[in-house]
Amino acid sequence: MRRQFQLPEADVVYLDNLRVDWETVIDRGMHWVIIKDHPVPPGYQIKMTDVAIKIETGYPRTGLDMAYFYPGLVRRDGKIIGALCPQIIDGKQYQRWSRHRTALNPWREGIDDLSTHMSMVAHWFEEEFTKRENGITV
Repeated sequence: MRRQFQLPEADVVYLDNLRVDWETVIDRGMHWVIIKDHPVPPGYQIKMTDVAIKIETGYPRTGLDMAYFYPGLVRRDGKIIGALCPQIIDGKQYQRWSRHRTALNPWREGIDDLSTHMSMVAHWFEEEFTKRENGITV
């Protein structure tokens, strides 16, 4: 797996503990962490996806934002997932989920990191079905 830039040690420990392949990639000047074969909860048409997180200049002081999926996610019940946009990363078309922290849930320097951001990603997976109820029995 490629390691084209260095992450903070806490992020490396977190990623290694996931026991999946992951890499750091620099693509067109942007730094990405790509987590391979991340599990997708029930309700989507696929069970695994690669998750890319853009590492902004200044991280970990600067917060992480959004998540990108390859292959993209589709709800099994056919309902539309809002705020999506295609994004080419490392030659593949990822699906960007435009989801952001709020004033009530800001980035907390010294507390938040890749692991807390991925907790938010897990929340976004579930929240998708509270926004638009899931018509599928699992």
